[in-house]
Amino acid sequence: MHFALYLFLLAAGSIVGFFSGLLGIGGGILMFPLLLYMPQVFGLDPIGVKNITGLTMIQGFFASLSAMFFYNKHNLVNKSLVLTLGLSLFLSSLAGSFLSKIVPDKPILLIFGALAFTASVMMLIPRSYRKDEMTEDQVAFHKPTAIIIGVSIGFLIGMVGQGGAFIIIPILLYVLKIPLRVALGSTLAIGLFSSSAGLVGKIATGQVPFHMAAALLAGAMPSARFGGFVGKKTKTQYLRWLLAAIIIGTAAKIWMDIFK
Repeated sequence: MHFALYLFLLAAGSIVGFFSGLLGIGGGILMFPLLLYMPQVFGLDPIGVKNITGLTMIQGFFASLSAMFFYNKHNLVNKSLVLTLGLSLFLSSLAGSFLSKIVPDKPILLIFGALAFTASVMMLIPRSYRKDEMTEDQVAFHKPTAIIIGVSIGFLIGMVGQGGAFIIIPILLYVLKIPLRVALGSTLAIGLFSSSAGLVGKIATGQVPFHMAAALLAGAMPSARFGGFVGKKTKTQYLRWLLAAIIIGTAAKIWMDIFK
């Protein structure tokens, strides 16, 4: 049974790692429901919600790190945006991850569902694709707004064990008006701040099963770089709609389970 579990985690890491690189996400929006619902489908024991939050956090950190190097090489990571939003996310995410240890599973699912629903609504807002091929040196943004956003959402994404890319990307696109490719590349780097803070809290409170994390990462890291390569060659409107579909589907599934 242990071998089957590790094989499942390796496959899950590979699949989610690819989408991490393709869509500029840490992968938690996919990994969380995958680990929550799929083990039982394959006859495996369920994985506890707190262990899932720890696994999604560590997978998100290393998949983001792997894919970010690809985006940075192509001038799609805006350093000023990363530092401004990333640092403001760090402390609030750290606080949320520590508090999550004493919060029951149901409220954590509610928070995750609320964030995913908000992100899905934002991703359906019509937008222009005209500037999406711009590189990071052509991008400007309002720093005070970015700081307020970071502090506001950091605590919540730390609670649910996410790097937060699924909510950060819509905010970059629709609030800060960042071109899509720079938003994807910068979000991977921003996610390193929030996921590293959350990861410290998860490890310190014993919520990361390292033997399972090793199998997850073995699949995630190489596939994340490949996903970045495919994403660079894919039209931005297709990336946006794929990301929207993933967020909407995950939000719908989680809310169905909450009400059930």
